[in-house]
Amino acid sequence: MTDLPRPAASGPVIAGVVPGQSPRVVQEAARYAALAYTELVVAHVDTTRFVAFEDPDGYVHPSTVDLAGAAARAALEEVQRAADAALAGSTAAWRVRQVFGDPALALMGLADEVGASLLVVGTRKRGLGESLREFLTGSVAARLTHRQHRPVLVVPVDEPAGPDEHLPWEG
Repeated sequence: MTDLPRPAASGPVIAGVVPGQSPRVVQEAARYAALAYTELVVAHVDTTRFVAFEDPDGYVHPSTVDLAGAAARAALEEVQRAADAALAGSTAAWRVRQVFGDPALALMGLADEVGASLLVVGTRKRGLGESLREFLTGSVAARLTHRQHRPVLVVPVDEPAGPDEHLPWEG
């Protein structure tokens, strides 16, 4: 058996994560990053801030929806701790970034900025609150797949629904 040639370097893999999410999302993203010999960017989107304006040099001036700066920092610290734990022993080089605004748009902007080759996101937990939020804002995964050119890997984070189980979008 011959060794396969090492693939040419490609852009980083981005894992879009939220605090408390299953480590499986970051672990799958790290696996793909390691297979592609590229970096993993673990991205947390702070939805309490949005872009107010951007300077010509690329500096983004955020605007805060509410006084959630401490909460945003705490969320980022939780994502960092979870990534440290989930990626212990991983061979992939990785870092954590926080972006802000609408989750799908923020992840697409980060992907453009770093030249990402793949976006990895998890499914939402099942439940009435999550179903209502997804109904009002749309699925991040669906919005990513329809609004940009990169492949999107959606990692299930809950046990799959049974064949007879009713799903929120089924009539």
